Amino acid sequence: MEKVDWKVKGMTCTNCALTINKFLQKEGQKEVKVNFIGGDVSFELSGDKTKEELTKGIKDLGYTVINEKQETANKKPETFLSNHLQRFLFCLPFTLVLMMHMLPWHIHFLMNPWIQLAICIPVYIVGMGYFGVSAIKSLRSGIPNMNVLIAIGASAAFIYSLIGTIGNLGMDYVFYETTATIITLVFLGEFVEHRSIVTTQKELNKLASNQKVMANMIAFDEEHKELIFPVENTALHVGDLILIKTGEQVPIDCKILWGEVYVNEALLTGESKPIHKIKKDALIGGSIITEGTVKAQVTAVGKDTVLSNILTLVKQAQGEKPPIQQLADKISAVFVPAVLGIALLTFLINYFAFDISGTSSLMRSIAVLVISCPCAMGLATPAAIAVGLGQAAKNGVLFRNAKSLELFKNITTVVFDKTGTLTKGKLSISKWQTSIDETLFKQLVFSLEKYSNHPIAKAITAEWKLNKAVNWKNVEEIKGLGMKAEDEAGNVYQIGSYKIAVSQTEDLSHSVYLLQNDKLVGWVDMEDEIRTEAAAVIGYLHQKNIQTILLSGDSLPRTKKLAENLGIDKIYAEKTPEEKLQIIGDLNTKTPVAMVGDGINDAPALAKATIGISMSDATQLAVESAQVILMNKGIQNLPLALGLGKHTFITIKRNLFWAFIYNIIAIPVAAFGFLQPGFAALTMGFSDVVLAINSIWLKFKKVV
Repeated sequence: MEKVDWKVKGMTCTNCALTINKFLQKEGQKEVKVNFIGGDVSFELSGDKTKEELTKGIKDLGYTVINEKQETANKKPETFLSNHLQRFLFCLPFTLVLMMHMLPWHIHFLMNPWIQLAICIPVYIVGMGYFGVSAIKSLRSGIPNMNVLIAIGASAAFIYSLIGTIGNLGMDYVFYETTATIITLVFLGEFVEHRSIVTTQKELNKLASNQKVMANMIAFDEEHKELIFPVENTALHVGDLILIKTGEQVPIDCKILWGEVYVNEALLTGESKPIHKIKKDALIGGSIITEGTVKAQVTAVGKDTVLSNILTLVKQAQGEKPPIQQLADKISAVFVPAVLGIALLTFLINYFAFDISGTSSLMRSIAVLVISCPCAMGLATPAAIAVGLGQAAKNGVLFRNAKSLELFKNITTVVFDKTGTLTKGKLSISKWQTSIDETLFKQLVFSLEKYSNHPIAKAITAEWKLNKAVNWKNVEEIKGLGMKAEDEAGNVYQIGSYKIAVSQTEDLSHSVYLLQNDKLVGWVDMEDEIRTEAAAVIGYLHQKNIQTILLSGDSLPRTKKLAENLGIDKIYAEKTPEEKLQIIGDLNTKTPVAMVGDGINDAPALAKATIGISMSDATQLAVESAQVILMNKGIQNLPLALGLGKHTFITIKRNLFWAFIYNIIAIPVAAFGFLQPGFAALTMGFSDVVLAINSIWLKFKKVV
């Protein structure tokens, strides 16, 4: 199925997202994810509907699907009254004039209902041009949004006042200031809420702004002389040559051909210390050259770049709904019809049961409509997730889905792989021995290990890089054991861990063994350095009462030695990928488990764990199997990932608590006549701002 990623303009609340989600699912689309905060919509195209038909359907709902080229081409200066701030500023003078008739001293001409009608009409037209149109479109889609409540409340006050004016019933029946106040203050609340949401996206927007920069492209004239001219990085292609100097941003993913530099990759990994890069090293688009000059070749463009993949990953995660959001979504979907029913009951009960006047009963009913805020429940989770994921991305932690953020709160056990996870994976040969010709031994080892992706194999082939290799008739990898091959003469060779040599020797302490026709002919010892941050990370987990486990395919003596050095609680050594999977499955039945790994043999266990965590420089299979990726080539940000997950969930719970309590208290208060509609409009906007501020506070909290 084709994966579709759209940017949709016009979404302002969770009901908008629910409307689009419901429409796409109704049209048979799969894996639908809608994020109203970022305006991102993704789904798998299926069924007989084309993208053009789906685009038209979304347009009929009142939203606009745009792409980057359209947005650039159609970008025009904002017209008057095109945003909430402009609408608020337009309506404010009319509303203030209308409010003046309520002052202790009466302004004579304002006591005329026809003059009040004339002053109110511009505000009402602007209000209905936004709230009314939005309300009608949402009703047509079958999912009424918050604007239905605002439009009905403001219109009820306006029509009631108009009837009083035409019937000359007196000033006791005229409430134009209520209409104007509702519309004006809700515009103010919408503006403040929009600004708050933009702030929650700050870190992601900062990443996105680094996608478009100028680059110094290298070309050659007819005399093969080098020419350098500026181009936008979006115009570059794979294979193009570029020049990058001190202080410049790396415009796109590339590989150094000439020169050496120090690079700050803090924007992408959270690691501010400059990294030394030399010829053949990769540079990530968005990083900054702090010292040096290089000529480099473009290796990836567009959606294939590291930065673009990060943004895509974070946006997809924002569109995910963690379990706690499901209840809020269900309530939001039926909230507006429920409030309409409560408002009607408020009028009927006040008027008939408590003998309240028709005017007062109507004002109470309008106050119920205006103060009710389904947006608060819809905003509670997305706002917190936007901040949590943004902070994580800023510090080099990528979450594949929002569910992982919530799951971190339950983690009581963290399982680590050994090589490349707790150790640097930069192995070197310390010692070797063979009973055959030394040159032939090296050739055999190199020729077998070059087919393996294991860190030990990579280290050996890098150190014993030979021009002459053995031609195998066939070669295969045996998971958890090593490589096996047959040469042209029919000799069978096997290279791998101690497991292949148990019948040949009692000394099982070496890293790699080579067998020729089931006979041991040599071994190689490897040394690996423990990651500098490993002890601190293990210590942090113990402080948080989190059990640590080392799960490795390596020999028991080496696994035990590492565990003792780091103070790890428990070890499982000499395990195959299948056994690792079984162990993670067994642990999962007892307690939620996070698994940290980086190799192909870790992929099944990473997928099985409650949360799989991989390093960015791990094998592609491990990265794809993990829900969380640590971008800074180490585990130092594991505590940050755990802390952000737990504190984001705490923020979501507080937001939902406020949203529910607000409505539980506010609706009865309005129904009993303790809130005027104008003040209710102000309070409604304030509720969203409280949630946004609580979410933004996550940026400043100490989570580790």
